[in-house]
Amino acid sequence: MGLGQTFLEVNAEKDFGNFKLDAEFSMDRGYCVVLGPTGAGKSLLLEIIAGILMPDRGKVIIDCEDVTGLPPERRGIGFVPQDYALFPHMSVYGNIAYGLKARGADKSDIRSAVEEIAENLGISHLLDRKPATLSGGEKQRVALARALVIQPKLILLDEPLAAVDLRTKEKLMNELKFVHREFGIPVIHVTHSLIEAATLADEIAVMMNGRIVEKGDAKKVLSSPSKEVADFLAVKGLFKKLLDILD
Repeated sequence: MGLGQTFLEVNAEKDFGNFKLDAEFSMDRGYCVVLGPTGAGKSLLLEIIAGILMPDRGKVIIDCEDVTGLPPERRGIGFVPQDYALFPHMSVYGNIAYGLKARGADKSDIRSAVEEIAENLGISHLLDRKPATLSGGEKQRVALARALVIQPKLILLDEPLAAVDLRTKEKLMNELKFVHREFGIPVIHVTHSLIEAATLADEIAVMMNGRIVEKGDAKKVLSSPSKEVADFLAVKGLFKKLLDILD
C-alpha cells in the first residue's frame, strides 16, 4: 500500500489550559489509524495537521514541505469531519464541487471531475439531491467525494464511521480500503474502534491524554501492546480476533 518513506511529520504543542496536546507523530504513505479513547486529543491532532488550529510550538511537515504557517486551503489536504459538514442549501453536486470552485477551476473541468468521483464512489444518482435527504452512509460518501475531488496529498478522516449502522459500516470500510488503494493517497483515520483499526490500518498510533503513547505496524501494536495501551484495549482475548481480521 505504498509504505516506506516518511510522508508526514508532526511535532506540535497546543495548550488549552485544562488540556495540553503534545504530539510527536509521523507516517508514510499508507493508511494510519489513530486510536484512542474519547478526549484523548485525536480530533485536535487532525485539526493541527489540517491548519484549522495553529500550534503554540512546533512544526507540521507534509511531503518534505513545512506547512505550519500555511492556511488549510494551501496544505493540499482533504478533510472529512465527524459530522461531514455538508452545506445544507447546496445540492450534492454543489457540495462536491465547492473546493474546486474555491480554487477557481474551469466550469467544464469541475463538472468532469465531480462526475468522475461520483461514479467512482457510486453516488452519481445523488448529485441533484440535498444533504437532508441522504442517509448516513450517503452523506459519508459525499463528504469523501468532496475531499477527494481536489486531488489532495493527504486525507484526514475524523470518526468517519461513527454515525452509520453496522451493515453500512462494513460496506464503507471496504470502500475506504478501495479509495486508498485506487487513489494512492495517504490516509489518517481517527477512531476509538478496534475493529476499524484492525481492518483498515497499515499502522496504528495510540493516543492518550494528548500524546502518542505507541505507534507501529498494526499487527504488532494489537498483538504486543505496552501495558498502558493494553489497559486501554482492556478486553482480554480480543487480540486473537483482531489478528484474525488482519490475516
